[in-house]
Amino acid sequence: MDGLDAAILAALQTNARMTNREVAARVGVSPTTALDRTRALRRRGIIRGATLDVDLASIGRGVQALISVRVRPPSRQTIEAFRDWVSALPETLGVFVVSGDVDFIIHVAVADNDALYAFVIDRLTQRAEIADVRTTVVYEHLRSDRIEIAPTR
Repeated sequence: MDGLDAAILAALQTNARMTNREVAARVGVSPTTALDRTRALRRRGIIRGATLDVDLASIGRGVQALISVRVRPPSRQTIEAFRDWVSALPETLGVFVVSGDVDFIIHVAVADNDALYAFVIDRLTQRAEIADVRTTVVYEHLRSDRIEIAPTR
């Protein structure tokens, strides 16, 4: 990845819907060069897609939480099965498989505290492999939309 690739990524991070002509103008190359480079970044898996940022409260999921989970036995089979199950739940926004005191941190968004309680008690703790669950309510979630990219060449 060179300086031009980094510049294209930086431009697309400001607006992933930017047209190819806009990208080209922003980074100072021809539209053909910008298109070729952007396609190459996609082929190489550096650009994996663009996401939609949804206001969770507006769609009835205004309560967010981070749920720390420890599973037993701590085997690959148990961890992968739980990871796959929890990541498919509609309440789940993200799953982190981590090291340390817990095995997972699950980011969820639900309608209210009753729904959060039901998710933890009625869904998570009903699974046999769950050894421990700790829930932290999120008051505010700030996310960086930009990743600084340094050329690797």
